[in-house]
Amino acid sequence: MFNKLLANIAKSLNTKKIDYMVIGGQAVLLYGEPRFTKDIDITLGLDLSGLNLIIDIVSHLRLTILPDSIEEFVKQTMVLPTLDPKTGLRVDFIFSYSNYEREALKRIKKVKFGRVDVNFASLEDVVIHKIISGRPRDIEDIKIMLLKNPGFDRNYITLWLQKFDRVLKQKYNRVFKKIEKEIED
Repeated sequence: MFNKLLANIAKSLNTKKIDYMVIGGQAVLLYGEPRFTKDIDITLGLDLSGLNLIIDIVSHLRLTILPDSIEEFVKQTMVLPTLDPKTGLRVDFIFSYSNYEREALKRIKKVKFGRVDVNFASLEDVVIHKIISGRPRDIEDIKIMLLKNPGFDRNYITLWLQKFDRVLKQKYNRVFKKIEKEIED
């Protein structure tokens, strides 16, 4: 049921030629270990000007839009949260067209779900997203993904984390280095 939903979403986005990538827990499943997750997070290569197009797609897919004041909510959060009534899965459409997201969308990994190509964020971009989220579960996910995928592009991750560190006044790159040290021991 989950695979069918994800394939239908991908087919709709692919048909409309909308750049997107699956991130979050579903992407962790691709690169890490199986775990239970009840949502699908999809980053779109669209800014808010594409909201009506996504609303049309969501309507066609028969997903329920969760907020009452759609435009106001999406302007504040950059997320259109929906629910699939058949599966009970939440599907979040995340609007973004930053330099980082444009670059990440060029690095997607296509995975076949039946006859449909589904675009997943690259391993490196999932790691970056998880480091920025920074929850304990995210850190554990990163460790597992890096251990299972030793050929990852360390330079790409470091480059973007350094940029986020400067802009957001954080220490994401330090967190990444600490994770790397822990998995080497």
